[in-house]
Amino acid sequence: MKKSQLILIILGIVTVAGLYALPKVVVDNEAGTTTVSDPNAAETTAADVTEMHENELSSDNRSQADELKSTLNSGGESSQRIEAAKNLAKIYQKEGLFDSAAYYLGEAVELNPTDLGLIEDAGKAYYEAFSFALDKTKVENLAASTRTYLNQVLEKDPSRLDLKTKVAMTYVSSANPMQGISMMREILEADPQNEDGLFNMGILSMQSGQYKKAAERFEELVKYHPDNLQGQFYLAVSYFESNEKNKAKAQFEEVKKITQDPMILESVQSYLDRL
Repeated sequence: MKKSQLILIILGIVTVAGLYALPKVVVDNEAGTTTVSDPNAAETTAADVTEMHENELSSDNRSQADELKSTLNSGGESSQRIEAAKNLAKIYQKEGLFDSAAYYLGEAVELNPTDLGLIEDAGKAYYEAFSFALDKTKVENLAASTRTYLNQVLEKDPSRLDLKTKVAMTYVSSANPMQGISMMREILEADPQNEDGLFNMGILSMQSGQYKKAAERFEELVKYHPDNLQGQFYLAVSYFESNEKNKAKAQFEEVKKITQDPMILESVQSYLDRL
């Protein structure tokens, strides 16, 4: 997740509430699916994104970015232009402008379309931007770009389940969410202990209101990956939503033992106060 994926989720009550902004997908049943859409969403292109972010860079980074853009747009050596694009991506990523960061890595790929490492970096950057996007059209565009790049890597190395998980999550927010669910199931069939697969299936079960199924997913996750703090937290939330009060209380207390993050502890305490 994304950082998934799915989604990149920030722990806390705000994040749990945010799950309900995702498409409503029935994860483990054979029922139909519905999606949430925003008919008023405006279409934006990758170039529009970078233009909108021009004035959002800090003054120090803006001057550096201008120099790098000059190099990128010059007719110089491809290696220098690629390096400029990669450095631009780092600047935008550092400032949390993930869609712009992805755009510039895509520009680097244009200059060297056979570099699988660069293609993978671009795909991951687009996935990160996808994970944070809220505008429906932007989500769709970023998801499509993620698949464009990561599928090129998967064609060469189908064993990359970490990348397949990201591709699967982009389908969950598409017009065909069950394609993503099917891919996630394939990942768990190939690797039942897959950390990203278990986490994302747990999140999707929560999002569709299947809290008992979510708890089962997160139980498996923390069994094999006890250091996954998000999984530990969402296991407690799943117990809470399933009205398993004793389990929820014990799990929230467990979370308190493994983190000192004030945001997480505040969220944990808010749940404990309601038990």
